[in-house]
Amino acid sequence: MSEIILMSDPRVAAVPVREDGERLVDVRRCGRILIDERRQDGSGAFAHLREGVLERLLKAQGTLPDGLRLLFVEGYRPPALQRHYFGQYAAELSTVHPEWSAGQIRSAASRYVSPPEIAPHSAGAAVDLTLADAQGRELDLGTRLNASPEESAGACYTQAADISDEARVHRRILGTALATAGLVNYPTEWWHWSFGDRYWALDTGSAAAFYGPKELM
Repeated sequence: MSEIILMSDPRVAAVPVREDGERLVDVRRCGRILIDERRQDGSGAFAHLREGVLERLLKAQGTLPDGLRLLFVEGYRPPALQRHYFGQYAAELSTVHPEWSAGQIRSAASRYVSPPEIAPHSAGAAVDLTLADAQGRELDLGTRLNASPEESAGACYTQAADISDEARVHRRILGTALATAGLVNYPTEWWHWSFGDRYWALDTGSAAAFYGPKELM
């Protein structure tokens, strides 16, 4: 397995952002992506993405084998909500591992929740998604979507060995479609893919990100 770069890595934060001002759009309005509402919020923020990310999702869906569809779970996450999620998970880790330093807690927390200042979700650049069949039934990809490393004993890592052959095939199908469309995966979360953010820029060797944290108007 190649090196896993975590969101807390200084190399990610060092990537400059040259915000291009692209708007956030509601994925539900395109009518071509299957939406799961488990992360629905009152404002509908969860269903938004930058236009360029949505375009690439549609391209990825077009390359899937017959009978399979993308199942969209969460896109944009307001910065305040991202701060809440990160702080909550960091506090849980601190309780379980009181001997860990603040740096260790930040690094471990970033396996599962991005530090707020560089979070791809808060830029509208990331999407959490999985696969469904033609009837909209979610397929087995080895763990539930959003399973933590602790809950899943590490099976949430994209290249985890301890999953079924069927789940591994499904992960490969999902990953091939999304990577071909230009998105990159966060390797501790098989469901998390992004485009245009700092993590994407570092992974692809781009000089800068062009989506930074944004408030939903």
